[in-house]
Amino acid sequence: MTDEKPPPGQRALAWMPILVMAVIAVVDVLAGPTIGLLPLVSLGPAFAGLVGGWRRTAAVGALALLLCVGLGLYNGLFVKPRGYTAMVSVAGVTGVGIAAAVARSRREAELASVRSIAEVAQRVLLRPVPLTAGPVQAAVSYTSAVAEARIGGDLYEVVASPHGVRVILGDVQGKGLAAVETAAVVLGAFREAAYDEPDLVGLGERVERSVARELEGERFVTAVLAEIGADHEVVLLNYGHPAPMLVRRDGSVDFPEPPAFALPLGLSAHGGDGPEPYRVTFAPGEQLLLYTDGVTEARDRDGRFYPLGERTHLLKEPDAHRALEGLREDLVQHTGGPPGDDAAMLLLRYHRHQDPGPGPR
Repeated sequence: MTDEKPPPGQRALAWMPILVMAVIAVVDVLAGPTIGLLPLVSLGPAFAGLVGGWRRTAAVGALALLLCVGLGLYNGLFVKPRGYTAMVSVAGVTGVGIAAAVARSRREAELASVRSIAEVAQRVLLRPVPLTAGPVQAAVSYTSAVAEARIGGDLYEVVASPHGVRVILGDVQGKGLAAVETAAVVLGAFREAAYDEPDLVGLGERVERSVARELEGERFVTAVLAEIGADHEVVLLNYGHPAPMLVRRDGSVDFPEPPAFALPLGLSAHGGDGPEPYRVTFAPGEQLLLYTDGVTEARDRDGRFYPLGERTHLLKEPDAHRALEGLREDLVQHTGGPPGDDAAMLLLRYHRHQDPGPGPR
């Protein structure tokens, strides 16, 4: 095990053991042997065990013992048991500090390993979308509500299939590992069926059956499925999800709603008809933004929702990824910090007239 250099925020804590022992030594010399500050020298290795590695803790402990011997000789304390008691105290605290530093280093190594595995799982589950798929350019943004988490209950995917460019963006009910597991089920079913099913309704039914087999109780997934072909139209299938935002070439904004609202994925056992596909004009130069409710329901300190329809000027940036990043930063600025819920956004730009090919370029 090796000691690592502390990050900038912990450098002050790294010097705390030395500073504490120096203050104790100065006060002890000035006050004399009557105050009895010598056992407090053990605070140095105690602090070192909390913020440093075991080697650093051992070094600070050795320094504390030398300081204890020096102060004890200076004050004439070794003619009595008091000086030896102070040395035993420093040695004991140093041993405990070394044990604590070793245990902490092991936990940090385990945490780093788990984090590495989580990053690999993220790349498998939420893999990067293709830069160009058929006639569209794609960019994605994902902001997790959990500190340091990179994946949650929101999901997205773009597949360039023989039947057109097919897209899904969804939001799993709940959070944590259960939501991640459900997202994996939805994405696995979508990726498989996107190449096989000739129409979007059949694709949605395949995903619905897979989700219904896996989910239990009242868990569900809201989602929007989209298919972009060569006819300057996008076919949408909405499973109880917020309507996407369509930005026209003239800058006007539209939120195309489905003809009838359907239940989310996973609730087919409750009855009701499935969603009806509906077509919306989607021509070159226009943009389609799919998003989860973590975007539109994000509130500022005064309780106002994020006005997504008033932020379309941020999407005028020629580079799609920079445009979406600007929108994400504006969302974070609106909430004054990380959003209270996962927020996923998928931006599609219709950029050329060619028919979509069999795969991403």
